[in-house]
Amino acid sequence: MKISFQHINKWFGKVHANNDINFTIPSGTIQGILGENGAGKSTLMKVLTGFYQADSGEIFLDDKAVTISSPEDAVMMGIGMLHQDPLDFPPMKVIDNFLLGTRGGLFPNRKQVEKDITRLSQEFDFQINPDSFVETLTVGERQQLEILRLLWLGVKVLILDEPTTGISANQKEKLFATLLKLASQGLTVIFVSHKLEEVEQLCSRVAVFRQGQLVGEVMPPYDTDQFVYMMFGKSVEVADKSTFRSEVPYIKLENISLEDYRLRLRDINLEINCGEVIGLAGMEGSGQRLFLRMLTGLMRPVGGSILYGGHNFTGRTYPVFQKAGVAYLPAARLEEGLIPGMTLTEHFILSEEHHELFVNQKSAIDLTEDRIREFYIKGTPASQIEQLSGGNQQRALLALLRNKLRLILMEHPTRGLDIESAIWIWSKMKERCKDCTSIVFTSSDLDEIIQYSDRILVFFGGLVSKPIDADTTTVDELGQLIGGKGW
Repeated sequence: MKISFQHINKWFGKVHANNDINFTIPSGTIQGILGENGAGKSTLMKVLTGFYQADSGEIFLDDKAVTISSPEDAVMMGIGMLHQDPLDFPPMKVIDNFLLGTRGGLFPNRKQVEKDITRLSQEFDFQINPDSFVETLTVGERQQLEILRLLWLGVKVLILDEPTTGISANQKEKLFATLLKLASQGLTVIFVSHKLEEVEQLCSRVAVFRQGQLVGEVMPPYDTDQFVYMMFGKSVEVADKSTFRSEVPYIKLENISLEDYRLRLRDINLEINCGEVIGLAGMEGSGQRLFLRMLTGLMRPVGGSILYGGHNFTGRTYPVFQKAGVAYLPAARLEEGLIPGMTLTEHFILSEEHHELFVNQKSAIDLTEDRIREFYIKGTPASQIEQLSGGNQQRALLALLRNKLRLILMEHPTRGLDIESAIWIWSKMKERCKDCTSIVFTSSDLDEIIQYSDRILVFFGGLVSKPIDADTTTVDELGQLIGGKGW
């Protein structure tokens, strides 16, 4: 399906999110949409899928002007979108998520739908069981589920908004293979991202956005420096690798064992020094999340002990860990980290300690405005959190961290952030390391893990490696361990 945007404009108050957008996406191509956080990429895609209505301009599908008033309209016209945060119902089964919102009467043919799911899963080499509960799936598997559902609904245009955030390298390879196969079958794929290497690897053409405007379209062969300059209007240098790790251990894990319904980790021994950054590498679902939740008291070990500053914290609750200076930033922003329906100001009120009976609204707004400026959040104190872009939600989550923390635990800390923002965020994190704050984080980006870690733990099949010096390892060596080789 051919898509044309003509003079699309979209405002949010004083913010001109899409400023006179004009370009065409040919049928059967993989179109890259590249830009910094808040450049207008996701806004334009939400206009195309009926989540937002353009204030002016027209959309043409196969040279025919259309009005897309809702996501249901978009799907009926053959347009489906895979969002940054999965739009599914975790407590329900895969097959029920398939059936939700479809027109099949009160008693749909579940056996036929089950066969359809199995057939599509086999066609794209996915391991999706129709009777599995969605809450048991990894982020990558939930993404695969949504792709299958959209294909089952008959979409001819598939939009993916930052789809590789939070999935493993193997899942990314499988996703890319799937998209290439779909494009070869005549589907139009729109790939929205800020990751240059992914756009260069996958896309047959790229449109670059900056501050709500389309600044240019690029065809292969691609030039990374050209992309960076188009996105930011300047060159961006990767920060120097720096360490503030002391030789003073603050956290000590002795013979820790963890388990849940699908995984067991045994006999983990580790000392985390003041100011140290430890990266966790591995395929998603290999135990990194269990490890982080154990360190913050959200999960109790089934064996071993946790010592913080010489004090035994084994079996203590999350609030006790918080009072000891531990903070946790989960990957699921809107499900676990932030509260939809609440404003930025209300989030900062909840995040700070209060000793008065009533909240001082002026102080709260002043604090929010300070954090908005400090973290370059594109929003106002009155902005509801779900109205922010994914990258700005991530900035807000990081801005909620209190001062003088002893340990920060992060899942995919630069998720949804462009290159410049990621470098800036890590500079802020490293400043905390100077003050003896330790950081443990997980990321699907091995370059990020090597760049910002002092030591690295690799997780595979219930095993946890001994700490690896980040200065002496390579992406290839980590990839071998993540794939099960060299243990």
